[in-house]
Amino acid sequence: MRLHYREYGSYSDHHPTLIFLHGLLGSSSNWHSLARGLGDHYHVLVPDLRNHGRSPHDDDVSYPALARDLAQLIDEQGLESALLIGHSMGGKAAMWLALEQPELVCGLVVVDIAPVAYPNRFGVIYEALHAVEQTRVGSRAEADAILAGYLDDVSLRQFLLQNLQHAGGDWRWRMNLAALTRGMSDIVGFPACDNLSYSGPSLFIYGGLSDYVQPEAKPLIQRLFPRADLQKIPQVGHWVYAEQPQAFSAILGKFLARF
Repeated sequence: MRLHYREYGSYSDHHPTLIFLHGLLGSSSNWHSLARGLGDHYHVLVPDLRNHGRSPHDDDVSYPALARDLAQLIDEQGLESALLIGHSMGGKAAMWLALEQPELVCGLVVVDIAPVAYPNRFGVIYEALHAVEQTRVGSRAEADAILAGYLDDVSLRQFLLQNLQHAGGDWRWRMNLAALTRGMSDIVGFPACDNLSYSGPSLFIYGGLSDYVQPEAKPLIQRLFPRADLQKIPQVGHWVYAEQPQAFSAILGKFLARF
């Protein structure tokens, strides 16, 4: 699948191309501020993953499918490899490509996620999204009012409303809500990888207030990614790079300086 992407900077023989990957229900816009800054020194690509943003829709939401899309993007760019930086679902997609086709990944940064299965925490979020979809809303404010009946968190509602688009006289979700709902077992899970490993340089950044990277997952991370460096940023939750952009950028910058 050919993904829609944002591009910053220009190709360099001296540095790897960076590919930033967003999480579930996000889009390429989530990484815009950081990618724009790095574009002064690096070639940066930020795709909308399948079923998100402006990229095509498909029923297959599995990580092997997402990884194939990334491999195609790398190939279309004429690159031998790229350095992947993925948050949450995007981090899982990056991990799977690194495990399955390590020759395409010269470096890996995974943000607040582990290669494990998680409980589905999105039930009420999907109820809220479907409630908007089933109502012919006339404005963004009307959609927010519906979401507010399910979700108290204003910042979460604003994040979700970034997916709302005005098309054909109606306000509709840009993401493929039906496929993402059906495929949640694949999204919260992770493929079996008993005989796989990625020996390239890896950085795992996680939030001290987040519960996505548990102590029991760290031995698995070290087994699959033996060169992994795990870095905790205290007092932040799952949205590490948004909550503490300076601390995140400092850790990422030290890692990128190795390339």
